[in-house]
Amino acid sequence: MKAPAGAKLVYLALGSNIGDRESNLRHALDELNSPDLRLLRASGLYETEPMGLREQPWFLNQVAEFETELFPLQLLQRICRIERKLGRKRTVLNGPRTIDIDILLYGKAIVKTEELVIPHPRYRERRFVLEPLAELNPSLRDPETKQTVAAMLQASYGQSVRRLAVP
Repeated sequence: MKAPAGAKLVYLALGSNIGDRESNLRHALDELNSPDLRLLRASGLYETEPMGLREQPWFLNQVAEFETELFPLQLLQRICRIERKLGRKRTVLNGPRTIDIDILLYGKAIVKTEELVIPHPRYRERRFVLEPLAELNPSLRDPETKQTVAAMLQASYGQSVRRLAVP
């Protein structure tokens, strides 16, 4: 099927460390997938140690590739609405959460507003994002640095990431 004119390829990172983590990720993908935000594929699941606030349960993470006609801020609004619907409460910075959804990349766009920065400002140093992103598209290039995801992954270190076995 041919992509609609103006459709952009976007990569979203999903994470959960409260409740049924796998179910939370599945529900988030179901909620995100819609006529104007079409899920193309999702990486496997990766269990990862928390960064920042270390005294919390480990996360399940994955990256999903979507095609969308939504503008970046529209996409952000949709994501925030879905996070709230799935029980996300922003009480502790970098704290436990039922679901976290971040926009990693939006086509080749570079966005810098008060509400939104794309590419995601910290994804280049987060192994828990780079591993699943490399699974989907290792040759994808960062629009700012022009580095491939594979090269950024090779340069990352210092965080425990374990791919879960496929059932």
